[in-house]
Amino acid sequence: MTVEEFEEFYARSRQSLVGQLYLMTGDLHEAQDVVQEAFVRAWARRARLNRDAGPEAWIRTVAWRLAVSRWRRRGRSLEAWRRHAGGQQGSGPAPEPDTVVLVAALRRLSERQRRIAVLFYVCDLSVEQVAAETGISAGTVKTHLSRARAQLATQLSDAAHKEDHGV
Repeated sequence: MTVEEFEEFYARSRQSLVGQLYLMTGDLHEAQDVVQEAFVRAWARRARLNRDAGPEAWIRTVAWRLAVSRWRRRGRSLEAWRRHAGGQQGSGPAPEPDTVVLVAALRRLSERQRRIAVLFYVCDLSVEQVAAETGISAGTVKTHLSRARAQLATQLSDAAHKEDHGV
C-alpha cells in the first residue's frame, strides 16, 4: 500500500473503526486510542497491507487485541480511576442517547458475545468472516449471536419500557 493509499484508507475507515471498537469496548476514548495505535502499527507495515486482503479487519483485530491487553494490565485500577474522575468526557461530541443505551446493553454481554455481535451486526461481517477474525468455529459464532440477540432484545426492550414510562 502506498503512502497515498494508506492516507486514503485512514481517512475513509478511521471513524468507522472507532465506532466499531466503541461498541465492543463501551469506552469511546479507549476505542479512539486503540484504533489510533493500530493505525500506527499498520503504518510501519503499510507496504505489506493489501487493500484486497482486508486491512480494515487487520486494524480492527489489532485494536481489539490492544484493548484486551490494556484491560488486563489495568485491571481494577481503571475502574477506580473512572469512579474517581466521575466518567468525565473529553472534548468532542457526546454520543447520541440511543448509542448510549446500546453501549450499556452491549456491556452486559460477555466480552466474546459483545465482540461477535458488533462484528456481525455493525461491521456487517458474515458468520464465516467473524469466525476467521475471532478464531472460533462458525457454529460457536452462531451460538453466541443467538444468545447475544436474545439478551439484547430483553435489555433494549426494558430500556424502551423505562423510557416510555419516564423511569
